[in-house]
Amino acid sequence: MVGGFEVGAVPYNPDGWGPPDSSDSLVASSNLPLNVPFAPFSRSDRLGRIADWTRTMNNPGRPKTASDSVFDFTNDDSFPANADEDMSFRLVDGKPPPRPKFGPKWRFNQQRTQLPQRRDEEVEARKREAEKERARRDRLYNLNRSNVNAPRREAAVFKSSVEIQPEWNMLDQIPFSTFSKLSFSVPEPEDLLLCGGLEFYDRAYDRITPKNERRLERFKNRNFFKVTTTDDPVIRRLANEDKATVFATDAILSSLMCATRSVYSWDIVVQRVGNKLFFDKRDGSQLDLLPVHETSQEPLPEAKDDINSAYSLSVEAAYINQNFSQQVLVRDGSKVAFDEPNPFANEGEEVASVAYRYRRWKLDDDMYLVARCEVQSVMEVNKQRSFLTLNALNEFDPKYSGVDWRQKLETQRGAVLATELKNNANKLAKWTAQALLASADMMKLGYVSRVHPRDHFNHVILAVVGYKPKDFAAQINLNTSNMWGIVKSIVDLCMKLNEGKYVLVKDPSKPQVRIYEVPADAFENDYVEEPLAEEDQVQPPGEDENGVTVNAGTDDAEEKVDAASQA
Repeated sequence: MVGGFEVGAVPYNPDGWGPPDSSDSLVASSNLPLNVPFAPFSRSDRLGRIADWTRTMNNPGRPKTASDSVFDFTNDDSFPANADEDMSFRLVDGKPPPRPKFGPKWRFNQQRTQLPQRRDEEVEARKREAEKERARRDRLYNLNRSNVNAPRREAAVFKSSVEIQPEWNMLDQIPFSTFSKLSFSVPEPEDLLLCGGLEFYDRAYDRITPKNERRLERFKNRNFFKVTTTDDPVIRRLANEDKATVFATDAILSSLMCATRSVYSWDIVVQRVGNKLFFDKRDGSQLDLLPVHETSQEPLPEAKDDINSAYSLSVEAAYINQNFSQQVLVRDGSKVAFDEPNPFANEGEEVASVAYRYRRWKLDDDMYLVARCEVQSVMEVNKQRSFLTLNALNEFDPKYSGVDWRQKLETQRGAVLATELKNNANKLAKWTAQALLASADMMKLGYVSRVHPRDHFNHVILAVVGYKPKDFAAQINLNTSNMWGIVKSIVDLCMKLNEGKYVLVKDPSKPQVRIYEVPADAFENDYVEEPLAEEDQVQPPGEDENGVTVNAGTDDAEEKVDAASQA
């Protein structure tokens, strides 16, 4: 027999609508829980009364709406007991959430759901990069720890610029840390003499870009002179006239001024004659060459015959600078002549465009310094003559610097210059110091690169940029007062020495300089530091391998060259 469905008892309420009160009906009490008032089971269902015909719908002060009916209780205040429930009642709002005033604006709602995932991915990527960096540092740390007893990189790669002889007497050694604290102000210098001749700068080279590069030419017939202080006839004449106490050249002074930025070894010969002091360079000194990647952390090949070794690159950079300084000129025969002709050239000899400014600075009440400063070109700006210095940075292999000039020069020239300031801080500082010493109005920097990374004979000019020396000095943090403070301290130290010959040597492995007392005939018969190979033998003027002549400038120097080649 199939069981039936039992319907519960339905109470009857004779007094009105709805179930009867639990206190009035026993039947109702059997179906409802005790002491629980009637309430809707879902707050989304507005249940209270089914209908109310007792309301007055003809209120003239109340506007009629479409929802006015006996079944509408939305605006009814007859339920004071349910006021709390009405306050907590919420409807699902279909409107989009208001956009924030600040922050990213997402176009689609789907992206809002992807934000947490994307943020998590970025956090995970940063964690992975941090782990890689930490692992790399740990490898370097362990590598350095394993090579504690190994010689330092500087000691293994860099050698002293001059061989220290056992009979030399070391008088003093000065750490670079003392140089950084020095400061000295000098008044404006005065021009004693202006020699040589200058050609005008060609403004067309300012518009060169890597896309319309220019081939670097070779100037075989123009002679360049790298004459030291005591071989300069003008300085000898000024010394006989007691125009000053200290004599030097801009190349020597800039080496002293920027000594704290140097890494490679260099040396300067100091001669104390009577009450006068002469700063000289040796024949074939490192000061005649231009270091490349001196302050870089990436080591260069140690083999001297490698085209990317420090020595090969310095020779290449010297030739590039000479050729560049003559190519960017207007070659129409016009030239600005000065008081005297080039003091080192013979009559009828074709010389490079250069002017020598012999300038005097006051170091003390009874101490003056005279230096020979160079400028390479002249330019007319607002009907006024402006002096220029011309120098070139050279790119040999992008993998060493990490920046490809052909790709970055047009779009990220600042990044290229920042990389050069990191890798060649000393060279750029010396160029800036020389421009300041000569009071040049503008210094032009050329960007010269190899045609191919393995071809060190052919080069192209990619760009030329001009800077004001004072602004560029501030940009590279070159303090003029500190520069002169270093020179003044070295001069005061050397003036206390006895008459004789001394040499100032930068230590190849430590940031310090040493002063040695040397015999009077030192450096007289050693034109080169070591014997040259057959292919590197001294060549006659105008026949060097890169097509640029380097002339000693005096008869004494030429005799030294001949003696060295015969030896």
